[in-house]
Amino acid sequence: MMKPFGETLRRLRMEKGLSQQQLADRLHMERSSYSNWEAGRRIPDAAMISKIAKALGVDPAVLVSASESPDEAPNVLMLDDENIILDGGLPVLREALPGAKVFGFTKPSQAVEFVHNHPVSLAFLDIELGKVSGFDLCREFIRIRPRVNVVYLTAYREYSFDAWDTGACGFLLKPLEAEAVRKQLLHLRYPVGGLL
Repeated sequence: MMKPFGETLRRLRMEKGLSQQQLADRLHMERSSYSNWEAGRRIPDAAMISKIAKALGVDPAVLVSASESPDEAPNVLMLDDENIILDGGLPVLREALPGAKVFGFTKPSQAVEFVHNHPVSLAFLDIELGKVSGFDLCREFIRIRPRVNVVYLTAYREYSFDAWDTGACGFLLKPLEAEAVRKQLLHLRYPVGGLL
């Protein structure tokens, strides 16, 4: 069984005889932020994993493989403020991603709380969510979970240009179709195992 990222990071750091503070200094960051990685509360993005690997003198693949959780089904969420869209989209996601645990939300606050409390690999977000923008939620999700993949859902093609400035990795038109969802998996910023 693959060891979690935090445990692997701690072991590699200790093998080099470094304290958390010493490694944090090498990475030009606060020790408290670094300690979140070892505690398993956060996982760094790919660029930071590369910097950590360089600081520890190890192959980045060691850390990348430790950041994946192949023994657990990945969490996927869909957020749309219209129940009818959510009711139609969730079965499509479950068909297209049979290896995932799929969750649906109509309220942005519920989705943000879920992302805070669960590792989410892939999020499908409506862009117009009443007073809340899907663009802002994308940024918030990425702040909470830097390795989350966000795909926007909308009925309006004109949003596609604005979508790319937010860190999202995809854009799908409603209504969702299983084949379009599967094709989108080829464009994820952070590949996710176990979805299919």
